[in-house]
Amino acid sequence: MNKNIFKQNNPQFHMQKKRGDFLPKDIKGQGLSVNAIILIILGLVVLVILILGFTVGWNKIFPFVKSNNVQNIVTACETACTTGAKYDYCTVQREVNDGTNPKIKDADTTCEKLASGGKYTGRNYGVEICSAITCATETPPAP
Repeated sequence: MNKNIFKQNNPQFHMQKKRGDFLPKDIKGQGLSVNAIILIILGLVVLVILILGFTVGWNKIFPFVKSNNVQNIVTACETACTTGAKYDYCTVQREVNDGTNPKIKDADTTCEKLASGGKYTGRNYGVEICSAITCATETPPAP
C-alpha cells in the first residue's frame, strides 16, 4: 500500500496541457464571474467620468444639466437685509445663473438692483426690496 497521501492518482485532476491547445479545457482554475466583470467595467466607467469631471469641468461633460442659483441669491439678499449688511446688499455683485439665460455678473446684479430695477427687472428673480437699508445712489461728478 502506498502511504504517500499527497500524490493523486485520479486522472480527472491531472492538469496537463495537450499539444496544440491554446486554451485547454481540462485545466482547472478559478475564473471571474460575469457579475464581477460587469462590476469592474462599471467601476472603471464611473472612475473615468469622475476624473474627467474634476479635470475638464462638469459643465463640459454634462452640458444638458442646467444649474440654477437664483434661490441662493434670494436667500443671501434676505440675509443681508435682515442683518443690516449694507455692503452685501448694495455693493456685492452676484453671479446669477437662472438656467435659461447666460450667467450674468455686472453692476446690475447687486441685491438692490435685482430688487428695485435695472436691466434684469423683467426676469423677476424674486429679490425683495429691503426697507431697512438705504443704498446711496451714485451721481456722476460735475464737470
